[in-house]
Amino acid sequence: MRRRSRAGDEPAKTRSRKRAALKRRNALPRRRRSSTADLLQQLDSRTRERDEAREQQAATAEILSLISNSPTDTLPVFKTILAKAVELCEASFGAMWLVDGKGYRTAAMHGDLPRPYVEQWRSGTLHFPKADIPMVRAIRSRKTVHTQDVRKERAYLQGEPLAVSAADVGGIRTMVTVPMLKGGEAVGAIVIYRREVLPFAARQVELVESFAAQAVIAIENARLLNELRQSLQQQTATADVLKVISRSTFDLQTVLNTLVESAVRLCAADKGSIFLQEGDVYRHRAVYGFSREAEQYAKEHPLRPDRGSVTGRVALEGRSIQIPDVLADPEYHAIGYQKASGYRTILGVPLLREDMTIGVFALTRDEVNPFTDKQIELVTTFADQAVIAIENVRLFEAEQQRTRELTESLEQQTATSEVLKVISSSPGELQPVFQATLENATRLCEANFG
Repeated sequence: MRRRSRAGDEPAKTRSRKRAALKRRNALPRRRRSSTADLLQQLDSRTRERDEAREQQAATAEILSLISNSPTDTLPVFKTILAKAVELCEASFGAMWLVDGKGYRTAAMHGDLPRPYVEQWRSGTLHFPKADIPMVRAIRSRKTVHTQDVRKERAYLQGEPLAVSAADVGGIRTMVTVPMLKGGEAVGAIVIYRREVLPFAARQVELVESFAAQAVIAIENARLLNELRQSLQQQTATADVLKVISRSTFDLQTVLNTLVESAVRLCAADKGSIFLQEGDVYRHRAVYGFSREAEQYAKEHPLRPDRGSVTGRVALEGRSIQIPDVLADPEYHAIGYQKASGYRTILGVPLLREDMTIGVFALTRDEVNPFTDKQIELVTTFADQAVIAIENVRLFEAEQQRTRELTESLEQQTATSEVLKVISSSPGELQPVFQATLENATRLCEANFG
């Protein structure tokens, strides 16, 4: 009988196969454990992505609901957009800037911002950055700008006030600036900030870009509805003025007063007036919003055609002229008017008849706040209506004068005829002729006796 061989007597090849099999058996549980961990990690990742997607969808729905419920008030929309962007992107705070001419103004802020920073860049203030800061780059390039460390930016190193304030006062280090685009042009930017150097993830940047698109929708919505409302108001006001003109054909003062009041109300002005030409000067003829003292000053100080006042410049050039800030205009010398009325921005529109400036329609604002093109267009319409009213009165008065002259001529001819009849019927008597002549002369010349 053959004895069983011991392990040491096995061939080397056999022992190698056994060791490999044993290794495979030992490794199998570890692979299973690793596979389970990978699956759990993928599940957690997908769960986070799902939760983030739900949060983003809920935020988008809330913003769109605000846009529909506040179609003309963009501030609640802006604040909600910033709040959601800061929360979902794990930022410290955020701000929204709007393009305003050649400058930029803050439309809204969100987050625990230092009070000095908020005061320096408070909403509504117009700023003109001197350096190429991220916000300006994003708006000009119409592309998102991701700044990983503000303190390494050239604008900060050059001492640009906004960049220095952001880093040293606001404590900002990392920021993402997303332009708000409408028709290929940037109308503003959304900026989210972190107080530490920690770049934002690509998905977070994409989320802010979607919020920027929603902000543009809110702005455009408000613009269209405000334009529609303004158009309806203007049409209503124009219709009211035309009614006044038709009902007060011969009452020029009522028409001018109505025009000034309507223009002030519809153009969000503080005061308004109409100057009419009298010889070589222009005098106040209608006012609205003036104090008694300011109105009295205007009556006592007619304006001449010169560069010292808006009325004078309009009279010289025969076109609409606006001075955004009279205190910053070196040619403006009507300081007495400015002190009496307290205005800063003033608009003058000519009243033109046959290319001659017969008057000036003026609106003022107590703060530096220029009138828009739409508002200037509306005042121009009212100025045209004022010219129509003035021309109507002039024609009516001319017609009345012609009627009076014709009546007087007929009366004189009738009187002459009566005197001639008396002469022919009483050739030898002077008394009847004298009596008839004296009676007609007394009556036609409106004398008491003769």
